[in-house]
Amino acid sequence: MKLNLKRLAQEPGAVLPFHLELDMAQMEWNGQRPFSYGVRVDGRVRNMAGAMLLNARLTAVLSLVCDRCAQPFEREKTVEYETLLAMELANGENDDIVLLDKDGELELDGLMQEVFLLEMDTKNLCNQDCRGLCPGCGADLNHEPCRCKKEIDPRLAKLAQLLEDGGDKK
Repeated sequence: MKLNLKRLAQEPGAVLPFHLELDMAQMEWNGQRPFSYGVRVDGRVRNMAGAMLLNARLTAVLSLVCDRCAQPFEREKTVEYETLLAMELANGENDDIVLLDKDGELELDGLMQEVFLLEMDTKNLCNQDCRGLCPGCGADLNHEPCRCKKEIDPRLAKLAQLLEDGGDKK
């Protein structure tokens, strides 16, 4: 979706709302495809005394796999984004300002995809209290106890052997 902002740049106080749905289903993130549903984008561009300000809210339901227990889960993610827009830059480059093309248009799809991807979490947990998998037996500690045999301190091995025998040594 392209926004033509040439007219908006000429009208102080003018507002241009926009709504779109990004299809990111084919996009991979950490070896997965978390975008089963579209990313909804609602926003507006406002001319504030000659400066154009873009505000957007991006919302998606992500299909993820927990990094601790490897169980699939879904989570809603919302990203708030705000930036200044300019037709040209007077003093060279500025990372905080998005530049419009020569026709005064903004390619919104690519910008919003980039914004959402940059805000993706690097670690995904099904919940903050997830106990994960046992590194020894692989049990999901959220649903079952560890099946590993407890290692005995070698200094106490004789005592453990006595307890196993039931103390029946004669």
